[in-house]
Amino acid sequence: MDAGEASAKTPSERLAQRRLLRRSLVERRLALSVETCAAHARHIRCLLAGHFPQLAAMRVAFCWPVQNEPDLRPLLTAWLLAGDARFRALLPVVLAEAAPLAFRAWTPTTALIPDRYGIPTPAEGDYLTPEALLLPVNGFDAAGYRLGYGGGFFDRTLAALASAARRRGQPAPLAIGVGYELARVPSIAPEAHDLPLAAVVTEAGVFTPR
Repeated sequence: MDAGEASAKTPSERLAQRRLLRRSLVERRLALSVETCAAHARHIRCLLAGHFPQLAAMRVAFCWPVQNEPDLRPLLTAWLLAGDARFRALLPVVLAEAAPLAFRAWTPTTALIPDRYGIPTPAEGDYLTPEALLLPVNGFDAAGYRLGYGGGFFDRTLAALASAARRRGQPAPLAIGVGYELARVPSIAPEAHDLPLAAVVTEAGVFTPR
């Protein structure tokens, strides 16, 4: 999608265009074989561990892999087993349709229940604030903007976390996109509420937005 072309469209036309782009990118990902997804995910996990070693001592939110998304659980499990008391792996919890996400700790033995979208989420536990987030991307562009599933959950969440951090005089949580190289597009034509990611990791490498 060309950003200049998209900006000339009406809001409803831009929304429809993003829906079409999202659907096309998800279909491309779903067409990947199990073996290809597993190989890409292994490479992505290695890149995350090598380029962001600080994550092993932070509260890190991630997403349960769905629809052929990269599976980050082996990396999160390795960080848990490393034994740094500061590390926590967190999964999102949907509190309400239009609210920011909350987060609970996850381990391989955590009791999970399906949320309203059928995605496993911790059944109980205290809500914790992530210091970093590993976010799946259906699409991403050169400016670091992410195309999600259209619900706006992570847009609201990143904005709320950044606002809370500013009030405490702290930096916003580190937001890293995780996906496959096929998700790269010239532009997602970001809207005013979209926030850029600090980096995107694909099987092709670590990309820092310009």
